[in-house]
Amino acid sequence: MSVTLIIIAATVIVSIGAFQNAQLFDKLRFDPYSMRINKDWHRFFSYALLHADWGHLLINMFVLFSFGRNVELLFELFFGNKAMLYFILLYVGGVFISVIPSFEKHKDNPYYVAVGASGAVSAVLFSSILMYPQGKIIFLLFPVPIPAFVFGILYLIFSAYMARRAKDNIGHDVHFWGAVFGFAFTILLRPAFIVDFINHIML
Repeated sequence: MSVTLIIIAATVIVSIGAFQNAQLFDKLRFDPYSMRINKDWHRFFSYALLHADWGHLLINMFVLFSFGRNVELLFELFFGNKAMLYFILLYVGGVFISVIPSFEKHKDNPYYVAVGASGAVSAVLFSSILMYPQGKIIFLLFPVPIPAFVFGILYLIFSAYMARRAKDNIGHDVHFWGAVFGFAFTILLRPAFIVDFINHIML
């Protein structure tokens, strides 16, 4: 069975459960202050199983479904029987690495909390972009195909800019660092990916 589908199923089940159980939501959410004071280190991972609302959940799971299986197939092509392990490390690593800057920034702030799989989803998305830069990305509200590598550049610029502004309630810094991790981790697995990527975008 696809690891992507297993992750989606687990995330949907826990998220729906937390929609109906505030105590569960509070126990699993990313809460840097509580993590520092109470050593709730499980929150470095458990927050990715929660979402703020149905829209948040559906968008993340749709993007994960759209790109996760492609990454799994490409990993199977390049890494054989290690593909499943590498995909799990990509996703879980994205969950953890993407919130380290947020932890450092907000560990003394008792009011900051966060939820969502966006960091891990960004890691999967950018792994896909690295391995298949010639792909196209289409938005429902802007139905014009955008080259994957162009979208990746714009996504990083936008996320970095919005993270600096910090004017909304979206974890743009988590998106940024999840994307960077996904790109870097995939290069570490096979350095030739970056050579192929550069060759493609230079054509």
